[in-house]
This record gives sequence, structure tokens and C-alpha cells, in this order.
Amino acid sequence: MKFYLHISADEQKARLQARLDEPNKRWKFNPGDLKDRAFWGDYMHAYEDVLSKTSMPWAPWYIIPANRKWYRDLVIGTVIIETLEKLDMHYPQPAETLDEIVIA
Repeated sequence: MKFYLHISADEQKARLQARLDEPNKRWKFNPGDLKDRAFWGDYMHAYEDVLSKTSMPWAPWYIIPANRKWYRDLVIGTVIIETLEKLDMHYPQPAETLDEIVIA
């Protein structure tokens, strides 16, 4: 399973601002992020290209709306659970009947 966590430009701006405003988040701030932010459109085109070329029926990309962390976590958890359930896994059957075996 491959997940692409997508946030909007507005949400990215809010998160970057929070890193400046909240002392316990300042360690996350990198001034280089502001330079990279100027290329938002270019990044979105590049991500779209990569995701479309590397998503396969047996290994699709899941594009997850990630502006709200609780929703991101809910969607990812749901995809994981549904994927595991589709595997229809079972414990293997024992090689022989074990009902008569007594361990001394």
C-alpha cells in the first residue's frame, strides 16, 4: 500500500506559520521551505506524473486528503483494514488430527 498525503497550499501555509508562532514547533521550521513553497504548482505536476506512472493495479497509490490529521488517519486505517480483510487469511490446517495427542 502506498499513500500520498496531500495537503492544500493554504494548510501548508498555516502549518509553516504555526512553526514560527509556537515555540515548541520552531525546531521544525526550515527557511528553505519558503523557497520550495514558491514551486507549489511545479511540485503538484511532478507528483501527479509520478503517481500516475507508478500506480499499478497490484500496488495502487492512495491519495489521502491530509489537511485534518484525524481524517487522514481514519482514511488510512480504513484502507489498511479493507485491504487486509480482502486477503481472506486463515490459520493453516494441522497436518493431522491432534485430538488424541497427550503431552506427558
